[in-house]
Amino acid sequence: MAAKKKYVSKAKTTMIRFISRASINIDGRYYTMEACEERMIPDIEGVDIEQERKLLWDTVNTECDNQIEDAWKAYKK
Repeated sequence: MAAKKKYVSKAKTTMIRFISRASINIDGRYYTMEACEERMIPDIEGVDIEQERKLLWDTVNTECDNQIEDAWKAYKK
């Protein structure tokens, strides 16, 4: 009996979306910060999907971190 070949995906990524979420406790209250962004991937030569993912991940994580920092500043006044 011949071994089956492993299936290789033929799908092409056309959009990526990341959500970053974090909960913080400020004076006994919990707050959840969230950032979400999605990007269309152009169908052009030279697109590096792994780099696109990294850049998007960095963007949403930075936004979530900025929200947390803003909340801390607001409550520490």
